[in-house]
Amino acid sequence: MGNRLYFGDCLDVLREDVADETVDLIYLDPPFNSKRLYNAFIGGAQWVAFNDTWRWHEAVDDFHEVAGRVDNIAHTMEGLRRILGEGPELAYLAYMANRLVECRRVLKPTGSIYLHCDPTMSHYLKAVMDAVWGRKMFKNEIVWKRFNFHADAKRFGAITDRILFYSGGDTFNPVRVPYSDSYIKSKFTHRDEDGRRYRLDNLNPPGGRGPVYKFHNVTRPWRMTKDKLEQLDAEGRIYTKSRIPQLKRYLDEMPGQAVADLWADISPINPHAKENLGYPTQKPLALLDRIIRASSNEGDVVLDPFCGCGTAIHAAQNLRRKWIGIDVCVNACKIIERRLRSHFEHLWDDVAFIGMPKTAEDAKTLATLDKFRFERWAASLVDGMEANRTQRGDKGIDGRGRIAIRKGEFMDIVSQVKGGGTGPGDVQAFNGARQQAGADMGVFICFEERVTPGMRDAAASTGRFMDAPTVQIYTVEDYFDGRVPIIPKAT
Repeated sequence: MGNRLYFGDCLDVLREDVADETVDLIYLDPPFNSKRLYNAFIGGAQWVAFNDTWRWHEAVDDFHEVAGRVDNIAHTMEGLRRILGEGPELAYLAYMANRLVECRRVLKPTGSIYLHCDPTMSHYLKAVMDAVWGRKMFKNEIVWKRFNFHADAKRFGAITDRILFYSGGDTFNPVRVPYSDSYIKSKFTHRDEDGRRYRLDNLNPPGGRGPVYKFHNVTRPWRMTKDKLEQLDAEGRIYTKSRIPQLKRYLDEMPGQAVADLWADISPINPHAKENLGYPTQKPLALLDRIIRASSNEGDVVLDPFCGCGTAIHAAQNLRRKWIGIDVCVNACKIIERRLRSHFEHLWDDVAFIGMPKTAEDAKTLATLDKFRFERWAASLVDGMEANRTQRGDKGIDGRGRIAIRKGEFMDIVSQVKGGGTGPGDVQAFNGARQQAGADMGVFICFEERVTPGMRDAAASTGRFMDAPTVQIYTVEDYFDGRVPIIPKAT
């Protein structure tokens, strides 16, 4: 199985294309239900990359699917419904539970999963994870210190994320990091004549149970045999200036500090760092490097169902793991493609890029075979546009975005996708939907062969917003030819 990058909802992709028990490690960094708009910098402009706000009607199908099971997951979801009611929190948890069930199916019984979240929903997510994976598989709740300081006038600053770690096997490679300067200064307080630093360790055997003999005029139980202790003494590794001899532990021979469940040594990405891609919620490569090293080996398969800008698959490629990445956002897939080409140009031909049309003919085929996937793809063709989570009952709006036009001010833009027949009435109806949605601009997306002069006249009659047409017709062919809609210039 080669490396694969999918465009699409991970629920659909996992069900359609990933076989049972074929994945060794899953890392997922899904939306957090933070009730925030996340901005990205794409094409030199600021856009809303995704809206992390959830609504009950968007996840009713997910809830009924998981609540209809005959297992602990159904009981857990019903309990959460009674506690939370049918609102945004339950919508988010139902969405996540349905996808976690599929993750459970594709993970090997010996595999591991790391779910990245924050304190907003981590306690509820752990209940869902316990139901899906079983409480015995829980290993750690890792706390990552994400920020150094975050002032808040009404509470203590929120500076940490949570990473829930579950595993069904023994694959765990302990991670060690260099000792801190303060630790070295406090513990390694001795030096040999040649300058080598060391600390002292006692030679007492556990419980006082060890061979008894006389060494340096001290008779007592020792941790090792007399021959071994005399050999260490001959090598200069025994400290004899104390009443009872002690063992020298040299700093340059120590493996480093074992990493615990508080990760305060990995900093967030600096805005000016070379690693920064301008993508919201981007995680440091070092964070994923640690996780993948700890819970997988070379040649293992790593899955990221919400791969965003591709940090997990970048780290997996660096560490010679096979990988599967999935994201429902067209812009995320574009960023990942550029990222992989930049760092692994010689490997790109071996990557299967699935679900993203590469030509207008591919797009026509997709529109015929999978109407909803085509709509999701086409609704996001304009940089920064996000396709709706639900594609039913959208009132004529298939995608939304927000563009910065001046400091602190944004314009709202919406899109509608038509893969089949179109006419002037469709453009007029879309303009009405745009007005009802309160959007400043609209982009009507279709195939070039469907565009008529009457449609262009209907679009032109909607007027202008700032220095751009209020409604624009944008074709799939425009996209593949490198043309972009006219967007008001930021001031």
